[in-house]
Amino acid sequence: MTASPKKKAAREIIIDDQFCKGCNLCMEVCPRKVFTQSSKRSRAGYSMPQATDLDKCSVCFLCEVTCPDLALTVIEEKK
Repeated sequence: MTASPKKKAAREIIIDDQFCKGCNLCMEVCPRKVFTQSSKRSRAGYSMPQATDLDKCSVCFLCEVTCPDLALTVIEEKK
């Protein structure tokens, strides 16, 4: 019998308000629906997403690699 792989978890998802332009591609590509629209504005005045359900994040990095402005960073929980 083999051990099951450890479940990955995100410790934090950082969205940089200097670079985010509110395209919401992170919300579209996330298979677990971790993101929602927030009332927070970027420095340029765009409405930004926020990671509201971090427990759902499987650390697939789809949001991070899809972001055209490199405004998003997923930090994996070290176990």
